[in-house]
Amino acid sequence: MPKILAFSGSTRRDSWNRKLIQSAADAARAAGGDVSLIDLADYPLPLYDGDLEERDGVPDNAQRLKALFKEHDALLIASPEYNSSMPPLLKNTIDWVSREWQGESGLVPYHGKVAAIASASPGTFGGMRMLPHLRQILNALGVLVLPGQFSLPHAETAFDAETGALKSPARLHALMLELVKATAALKQG
Repeated sequence: MPKILAFSGSTRRDSWNRKLIQSAADAARAAGGDVSLIDLADYPLPLYDGDLEERDGVPDNAQRLKALFKEHDALLIASPEYNSSMPPLLKNTIDWVSREWQGESGLVPYHGKVAAIASASPGTFGGMRMLPHLRQILNALGVLVLPGQFSLPHAETAFDAETGALKSPARLHALMLELVKATAALKQG
């Protein structure tokens, strides 16, 4: 079973992307993935600052995240779009995890990973302007980002009010199946 690390680029309690990552994690489990769903609020980090890093080293929470990234075969990320790009929380997390530590390259936590990316938004575009930015950064770090992605417009009407489940999950389920299959194939290869 491919081990998948899932998280949202938002820590807001009622975030559409927190709902989306929960639905995606459930779909990835149903497709055969071993999913660890984490909340970035449990790993607070200062804004990346080279002087801070030189003085204090890589923060404990960044080291914890690095270890989690290394323990998993794939990443599953659902993130909001802020001004047509990714939110600072997500970028800062990626940056801290990519820092060299004790002689180990910062690329190690990303090496050989597969990723599925998604976004939800109450707007018409569903966060799709952010997704190429996230894809570009992950690719630069050596992550194989699946060609398919999931963009959810009008998120305020996309989830069942009682259960919180995605009302039309077929496209998301297809992407999660692709994530599990691609990750398993790369592990065997």
